[in-house]
Formats: sequence, structure tokens, C-alpha cells
Amino acid sequence: MKIQTHQFGELDFEENLILDFPSGLFGFEQLKKFVLIKIEEELFYWLNSVEQPEIAFPLFGISVVDENYPTEKNGEAFGIVTLNRDPMQITINLKAPVYINQIEKLGFQKIIDKENYPVNYHLFVE
Repeated sequence: MKIQTHQFGELDFEENLILDFPSGLFGFEQLKKFVLIKIEEELFYWLNSVEQPEIAFPLFGISVVDENYPTEKNGEAFGIVTLNRDPMQITINLKAPVYINQIEKLGFQKIIDKENYPVNYHLFVE
């Protein structure tokens, strides 16, 4: 399957790599099919929409930030990243993680109702 992405140009991938998000993502509920992209040597993953390939979300594995972060059965937690030219301003959303089950090719987003998980957690500190 091929899609034309904004971030990576033409992307060719097998259909069995498509992740199904039955409820979509917050604010993008109409988008149900995504592909998870990881470029070697890059810090972030990219969750790219198959239906609207110009839409992609940078992700970061939350277990790197907090090894005790709430888990879901067979799902790895990722935070959506807000990029910035200034690395000290790059943040990750710990309040509304994206859980991805690579085995079942399923994903979902949920809100963690705990005060210690902010929407804008600074990924880098001096």
C-alpha cells in the first residue's frame, strides 16, 4: 500500500501494518487507520493517518519518562509530542496517552485522571 505523506513523502508499507483505532484520536475521531513509523536514529515515532496521510502525530514512548506509568493489557503507552525548534520547549502529553497493541494492531487514546500526569510535560531539562 502507498500513501503520500507530508513528513516522509511517498510511504510504501504492507497492509498488515495498519493499526485500527476504532474511536480515533481526540479531535480526530473520524480517522481510524494509522501506520506507526520509526526511522532509525530518530528519537520519535510517527503515527501517520492512512485516510488523511497529511496528518501525523509525533509520539514518544512514555516508559522512557516514567517506568511506573499506567499500563494497558498488551498495549504500549505513547505520548503525543508537541515539537518546538527550541528543544527545551518540546513537551509530551502524559494526560492523554495513546496505547498501541502491536500484536492485535489496535490502538486507543484515554485520559489518565491523575494530577501528576500533565498535558505539557517537558521532555528535556537543563
